[in-house]
Amino acid sequence: MTPKASLIFNPSSGQGDPVEQLVTIRKILEPTINLDICPIHNQEVGAAQLVRTVIAEGASMILVAGGDGTISVVAEALINTEIPLGIIPTGTANSFARALGISNDIALACQTILMGVNRSVDIALCNGKPMVLLAGIGYEAGSIEQAKHRLKKLFGVLAYIQGGIKEFWNLKAFETQIETENQTISLSSVAVTIANAAPVTSFLAHGAADVILDDGLLDVTIVAPANRTNALFAAYHLLVTGFIGKATNRNDIKYLRAKSVKVRTEPPQKVVLDGNLIETTPVEVTCISRGLNVIVPSQ
Repeated sequence: MTPKASLIFNPSSGQGDPVEQLVTIRKILEPTINLDICPIHNQEVGAAQLVRTVIAEGASMILVAGGDGTISVVAEALINTEIPLGIIPTGTANSFARALGISNDIALACQTILMGVNRSVDIALCNGKPMVLLAGIGYEAGSIEQAKHRLKKLFGVLAYIQGGIKEFWNLKAFETQIETENQTISLSSVAVTIANAAPVTSFLAHGAADVILDDGLLDVTIVAPANRTNALFAAYHLLVTGFIGKATNRNDIKYLRAKSVKVRTEPPQKVVLDGNLIETTPVEVTCISRGLNVIVPSQ
């Protein structure tokens, strides 16, 4: 029997031509899969409900073509179900796909959907909202805000780099309290990252060096430099740490793992969730162990 799948397609994601993207996707998948195309023009409005509707109508697989934010809202309707999620990365950073080893090439990503295997990975809730990737507080949220949508369309990942440079000169420490099921930490920091999954390029998440996608734990990295010079060295250290897979040993970078995390700051700080700015702190993040079934490369 030909499987029935619904493709949640975000035409505004990334820099690519959505018409060409859709032509490629249909050419590869439709000979094997009964494909229902469901475009969304505002990922925040009704995406999760749309997924619930197509599942009720018989979809045995959900596919999503978009960026990290689109994947996140679609995944909400799949938490603790057996329905597999196939990912076609068409966003700007595509960090969740990178963490899973899924190619940014649309044709190869489609082949993964046809030939890949199912893997149960963790997902989290951040203030009740789905989180597949990470929540960034402070510096990272400011950098994302600097990378305006128009700039991302024009320059892609370079817009994030430019935003990071601008935000570096606005760097200010804030009082931070982090509470887990086992401990409470109070300190002054410039960035807090709570990661469910993260490729090495999401360097602020790599205090522990290896963010594990299915361990039932969140990885929390706190950057607390004394000045901008130390902040620069700390950032470089975290970048190296992620690539070599060795946990940080700097005194101004702390990390921990926990099932749930509460973060309070003074003053309140901006928060970025899976690439999109949400409300300010406080935040509460809870991990749902192996709550999402994703199609990944077989090797």
